[in-house]
Amino acid sequence: MIRLLRPQTLPEAWALLDAQAEEIVRLHGQIAAQTAQIQELMTQVQALTAQVEALTARLSQNSSNSSKPPSSDPPRAPKRPPKRSTGKKRGAQKGHPGHARQLVPLDEVDEVVDHHPHACPTCQSTLAAELPDARPPIRHQVWELPKMKPIVTEHRQHTVACPTCHALITAPDAPIPRGAFGVRATAMASVLHGRFRLSLRETAVVLDVVGGLPVSVGTVAGLCRETAQALAESYTTIAQQVRGESVAHVDETSWRQAGKRPWIWVMVGKQATLFAVRGRRNADALQGLLGANYAGTVISDRFSAYKSLPLARRAICWAHLKRDFQRFAEWGGQTGTWGQQMLVVEQAVFREWYRFRGGQIDRAGLLEALKPTQETTRRLLEEGLRHGATAGFCRDLLNLWPALWTFAARDGVEPTNNAAEQALRPVVLWRKGCFGAFSDWGNQFVERILSVSATCRQQRLDLLDTVVDALATWRAVAQEAHPA
Repeated sequence: MIRLLRPQTLPEAWALLDAQAEEIVRLHGQIAAQTAQIQELMTQVQALTAQVEALTARLSQNSSNSSKPPSSDPPRAPKRPPKRSTGKKRGAQKGHPGHARQLVPLDEVDEVVDHHPHACPTCQSTLAAELPDARPPIRHQVWELPKMKPIVTEHRQHTVACPTCHALITAPDAPIPRGAFGVRATAMASVLHGRFRLSLRETAVVLDVVGGLPVSVGTVAGLCRETAQALAESYTTIAQQVRGESVAHVDETSWRQAGKRPWIWVMVGKQATLFAVRGRRNADALQGLLGANYAGTVISDRFSAYKSLPLARRAICWAHLKRDFQRFAEWGGQTGTWGQQMLVVEQAVFREWYRFRGGQIDRAGLLEALKPTQETTRRLLEEGLRHGATAGFCRDLLNLWPALWTFAARDGVEPTNNAAEQALRPVVLWRKGCFGAFSDWGNQFVERILSVSATCRQQRLDLLDTVVDALATWRAVAQEAHPA
């Protein structure tokens, strides 16, 4: 505070003015320093507020507002809305056509047991079994599994003495199969482990209990390794087939390998599905999955690795965007209002898509119907650029703008990446139950058995027979290449 003093003389007045000027300069400097400090503190408060909002949003993430699976939802996560009740009882409804098991042809029946009436309930007359049928018999078939018992074949190599030179001659090894297990036993072990996601130990137990085939855990691992080698050609064929399609769903999830953290990538086409285990989750791994010459459209989420693809070849999954919009809607305030508006946009997108898929409108009609939704979407995204919480997200979507609407303009492209996410579901379950692989060849088995299994399902092929054929072919080639 500046004190005002009454000067006695002129020199004293000048001295007093000088002192007051110095005090004013000092106070101005102090005010400037405090102002700068306040600005710095305000900046820190804003940064910390944004950090708290981000951490709070991260803490409240669940399967409805992020890419996390439902199995990871904490107890505090909001329950999913119950399905709308139709007022009907569970089970088949009155008048619903039955779906009884179809009778197999007689030439496929293993045993026929005839049942004849013995007496007439009306007149009590005895009925001979040789009486002819008055109408076709009522047929009822019972399915049963036989008790499984392994077929053990013993190969004996006899040694004889040559009657001419008396040399001892032993029968050659060429016709004798290698190993202790046939192709069907090997294929069954591989399918139990790779398709039905049993651990190596549980696979050994099932083979013993159900099939009567005593094997060790190490033996099961060896059988799976042989199957991985036998499926090499099938895996190459699948890769060529899916990379030749015009549209592919692509996604990735983490994997486990003896302390490492590789990633499993999947590429789903209409006729084939390709899995690949890669050490990284980046653009190089994506390029390795797609192949050097792939020129089709990739449906994916917004992960940074996909930015290496041209926008003209990308389609963004709106199901992922729905979860993002839901996350923002749960923030409340201005951000929450914006998120709610974007959820309305998402609903409009899928409403028109379902009309198109149901045949109510054609592709030209879909493009026309989406125009108002596109205008609203762009307006809301530009609005979101002005808010700190949504600015980065909106900037990213505006940069991806053409890829948001690829599904509307291009045949075979869908607005979701559900096909890839569904293909990865068995991987997640396998990772939880079997803890991944433990070697490079284990990863090789994983990617090959998953690819063959998914592709067989798409092409309606029998998986076990496919693996059996591959093993038989591989063993025949190996036996011919190395007969001794």
